[in-house]
Formats: sequence, structure tokens, C-alpha cells
Amino acid sequence: MWLQGRRKARRAQDGGPAVAFFHPYSNAGGGGERVLWCCLRALMRRYPDVSFVVYTGDQGVTGEQILEGARRRFNITLPRPITFIFLHHCTLVEATSYPHFTLLGQSAGSMFLGWEALTAFVPDLYVDSMGYAFTLPIFRYLGGCKVASYVHYPTVSTDMLSVVRERNPSFNNADFISKNPVLSAVKVVYYCCFALLYGLAGSCSDVIMVNSTWTLGHILALWRSPSRTSIVYPPCDVRAFLDVPLDDEDEDEMEEGWEQLGSEEEAGGDRKCHTIVSVGQFRPEKDHCLQIRAFRKLLDRKGEGPRGRESLRLVLIGGCRNQEDEERVLMLRGLCQELAVDDRVTFKLNVPFEELKRELVDATIGLHTMWNEHFGIGVVECMAAGTIVLAHKSGGPKLDIVVPYEGGQTGFLADSEDSYAAAMETILTLSPVDRLEIRRNARRSVERFSDQEFEACFLAAVESVMSKLER
Repeated sequence: MWLQGRRKARRAQDGGPAVAFFHPYSNAGGGGERVLWCCLRALMRRYPDVSFVVYTGDQGVTGEQILEGARRRFNITLPRPITFIFLHHCTLVEATSYPHFTLLGQSAGSMFLGWEALTAFVPDLYVDSMGYAFTLPIFRYLGGCKVASYVHYPTVSTDMLSVVRERNPSFNNADFISKNPVLSAVKVVYYCCFALLYGLAGSCSDVIMVNSTWTLGHILALWRSPSRTSIVYPPCDVRAFLDVPLDDEDEDEMEEGWEQLGSEEEAGGDRKCHTIVSVGQFRPEKDHCLQIRAFRKLLDRKGEGPRGRESLRLVLIGGCRNQEDEERVLMLRGLCQELAVDDRVTFKLNVPFEELKRELVDATIGLHTMWNEHFGIGVVECMAAGTIVLAHKSGGPKLDIVVPYEGGQTGFLADSEDSYAAAMETILTLSPVDRLEIRRNARRSVERFSDQEFEACFLAAVESVMSKLER
């Protein structure tokens, strides 16, 4: 009750309601952060009398630096100031803090972190924009707040259960567990119990927004609140790429195709290298190892010479959230050296938006390898830039993004080292005319993922709770 009293006193002093977003990694520079800033921009424009707060765990930066990072990386500037509340116990939600029972540990840690946030500031509407569902009951029942959630990825899913049941090793199912039937059975029971708790926590939300068809299916099964759940596709800055013409491939290449690339180089043509670009944070589930290994197989297929190895380059672009991500980049660099492809692979970390745009526009292939990616903002950006996408045959890319447009092909899908290498070779051997047709279909298809579409759908979804905030 004393927390609710603080909220009423604060509202009386400020003269209006406050909306707070829980986003511990607001300076990370990924797709989730783009959602955060677009949500804030949309709400600020629609509700001028509402104040806004962001709970963040970023250390060593100021609020001004975080906002500058959003402007530089996403080309987003907020129309009004916001208040940052810096949380001091973000290690409670770090996976490295829980070598065992990681999901349970992080979820319990998020409740303590949520309590720290609530005691620092009691909002009228609390929005979990990063997937910490166990904070929802804290704010609803202890803070007396309206609560909403934007779910990028379910913390637990039936797909995760199937991985354990079938005893398949993966980034979240260690080899020593997958090889032991007893430990696998225990982990299945653990996941089932956790899924029940996760569903109870999530069902506290007054408004539930999910980012894709794949996420919708899992959240409906776990949270069981269909009347409060809707798909709000995440914002993708497709308009930033529309000023780039798609028919700008080198004229000689248009006539002669990939097989004549060597002749072009000897004649001094402009198109000397085909770049394969990957955009995504350096997290384990993004599976950059698969990209590097598939690229090595592609090089083996193409052989040496000007039309082979020397004409191909892999560029890995992404953000690092913490030291664990930075160590992962070092591991990936080591893998490149081990596979003898380090001379053809470039890493670009935390690049500004203009550099990202330039790399995408210049690339031939946009590479994505995450299994069951919840959506895939990077995939959409590649398609808008005119890059031919090769994405994982699962999740959001398969169900929502790399789908036919008016009967035409918009990209390629794969699910193994060999299938990725084969698909990349297929794309490179297509004639420029055929590639151009796929690029045009892809660009037209992603207009439904624009910032403007996101803002309209997001505002419609939260209208029911925003209208109930006491003025």
C-alpha cells in the first residue's frame, strides 16, 4: 500500500500519469532496443501530458549518451526528454551468474531487479519490453500499476522441450545432459514446471504484444490470454533504404553474369567482390559459428582464383552487450583462423546506422542463421536494402518474412552447413536479372514492417490501458 501511496503522491505532484519501460540493456543496440525507442517516440507524439521513464542497468554511460546511441544506431530521436533510472543489480539477470538452472535463476533475479526498479519509481503503467515476465506480478500486485508486455521471444517454449526430450545438444542443452537419459528426464520436468510458472506470471499482463506468428503460438499456449494478445510486428527502418535504386548492378555484370566475373576484373570492372553480410548481436543463439563454417564450405566449392575465394567476403556486423559477448567475438575470430578464412572475414562491432546501411546496400547476400528466430529485424533490413536474404528455415523468417510476395520469390531458406553453402552458391550463380527480380519482390514485401505500421499497431494495442490512466 505504501508503494501505491507513493504513486498517488507522485502523480499529484507531477500533474499527470507516468509510463515506465523495463529495459536493462537499453544501450545494447539490437532489435529489442529499436522497439523500445520507437514505442517511446510513438507514445510521446500521441500523449503529450504523459511523462516517461526507462529502467536501465547500463553502467558507465549517461542518459544523454544512451539517447545519442539510439540516434546514431537507429536514426531515432525522441521528441521530448525522458528520465533514466539506473539499476545497480543487473548481474542478477546475467546468464553467467547461474551456471545451472539458468532460466530459474535469471527469472528469480529479474524479480529482485524489478523490486529495485519499483521502489525507485512507481509508474502508472509498467511496460516490460525485454521479456522479463516475472516482473509483471511485482508491478501489478505490489505497485498497483497497469502492466503491459512486448514479447520478443518466449523464455521457454515447446521447441526447447523437444530439444531436451530428443536429447539434441544445443547452446541451451549441454552435451553431458543430452547424453544422459536421467538428466534429460529431470530437465524436461524442470522445463515443464518453469513453463507453468512462466504462464502464470505472463497472464498478469493487461496488454500482451508479440512480434511474430511463431511467438504468438507459444505465448497463447503458455499465457492463455487470447483476448489480450495481438501481433505487433517490430519496427524496421525500411524507408531509410528506399532511396537506394535496385537496378544499380554493374552493367557488364548484368550482361555477363556471375560466370563472367573474372573477365570483368581483368577488364577493370567495378564489381570485384561479392559480400555476404550478417547483422545480429553476438549472442550464442545467433549461431555465428554456423555462418563461418558454411562460408568455409562455400569457399571450398568455389575454389581459388579471381572467381572463387578472392571474390568473396563475409562481414559480421553486430552489437556486444557485455564482456561475455566480447569474449564470444574473440572465439569467433579464433574459429576463422582455425578454418583459414580470417583473411576473408571482417568483424564490425557497434557500427553507426549509416555504416550499417552502406554495408547492406553493397552486399549481395544477407545471412541469418538463428534457429527459431522470434522475428528477424536484420532479415527485413537486408531485404529492404536490396540484399538477397538467406535465412534459417524456422521461426519468424520462415513464417512471416521470407514468404512469397504476389507469387514471387523473396529469398532463400536453409538449416545446415551444407544447405547454406549450396544456397549461397545458387544465389551467386543466378543471373543479375534473376537476382534483381528477387530483390524487387523482397523490398515490396517488407513495407508491412515499417516504423509507421509499427507505431499504428502499437498505439492501437495500448489504447485500452492508456485511456484508463487517471489524469
